[in-house]
Amino acid sequence: MKKTIAYLVPAFPVLSETFIGTEIRAMESLGHRVVPIAFRRHPGPAQASDQRLAVRTWYLSDLGPADAAEALGGLRPSLMRGLGFALRQRDLPRAALLYSAARVAAVMRYEGCTHLHAHFAQASTATAIVAARWLGIGVSFAGHGRDVYAAPATPADLALKLDRVDFAVAVCEDMRRDFTALAPRARVGVLYCGVDPRTFAPVVSGAADADRLLFIGRLRETKGVEDLLEALALVPAAHRPRLDLVGDGPLREALQARCTRLGLDDWVEFLGVRPAEWLARHGPGYRALVAPFRIAADGDRDTDPVVVKEAMAMALPVVTTMLMGCKEMVTDETGWRVAPGDRAALARALETVATMAPLRLAAMGQAGRRRLLELFTAERQARALSALVEEV
Repeated sequence: MKKTIAYLVPAFPVLSETFIGTEIRAMESLGHRVVPIAFRRHPGPAQASDQRLAVRTWYLSDLGPADAAEALGGLRPSLMRGLGFALRQRDLPRAALLYSAARVAAVMRYEGCTHLHAHFAQASTATAIVAARWLGIGVSFAGHGRDVYAAPATPADLALKLDRVDFAVAVCEDMRRDFTALAPRARVGVLYCGVDPRTFAPVVSGAADADRLLFIGRLRETKGVEDLLEALALVPAAHRPRLDLVGDGPLREALQARCTRLGLDDWVEFLGVRPAEWLARHGPGYRALVAPFRIAADGDRDTDPVVVKEAMAMALPVVTTMLMGCKEMVTDETGWRVAPGDRAALARALETVATMAPLRLAAMGQAGRRRLLELFTAERQARALSALVEEV
């Protein structure tokens, strides 16, 4: 019988974090029982498939001191195993960390969990280490972007976490190298956030938008939308593609104002937030996905963007940057990669996409789907994660 795995995340369900629900469902399809645990419910919209998972998610905000005390009472012989880490780490107040860990331990004892896997390298990982050591079970975590690279993340604490877990998951090779540099003895595996190719298929439903490009993501600095608009303005009007921006975020008003200043209102449409079902239905009708990621001023970055793999699953060519996992996913046969922030190079790529013969574009898209099926499916990544969990 395969292990029962508790998944600990900061909040659930989050519209932009589809990879968590996808991974849980893939692990369950392999025979694991998965117990989702989150610190809090996330307000706002969510994917329908994740809403179904939320019904059986444990929320620490629903548990109180009595639950924590009951867990601690049953763990007295092993409490010292988690205290060493709690005392050495610096990112979290110790009392808050221990209180959260006690509530997580209470859930895991009740559910009979035999492994704890955390997503994001901050509070969820610290809490997971303490709770798992109290229970004497395996523990692991996956790093992503802001939690690893953005200020005020503490490198010393991250190194300590890497040393104290049974294994860590890096979502791209650059992150693996960074983890290994921090903690040379840590066990680190590279596992990408996979997608389900059955959900995102190259089948056009409804009217095609083959003359349009698609951007999808939260409108914030790391997505490079400022670069995208400036690059689009550099493309001669006769060859300039039209662009749909799907998503919302703190930069929306500023980006709309920039769009107007650049004279792009007739070329760019802000569509707002759309669910994954919208992308699966309408995405295949676009000419290509544009994802010009860059590093934010605070160090935040996209390390393994799921939207790139969703586009590949739909047989869309991808225009992106040579940043983190993007340079591993996209090749010259499946799209275009430019240096982050290089607006002139991005403009040339956009013009090439807009003027390329449809058969050549289709061939690139099909090459991308083949690459996705070979390397980046949710099932493939889940099998690798399951093997790591079972070895602990």
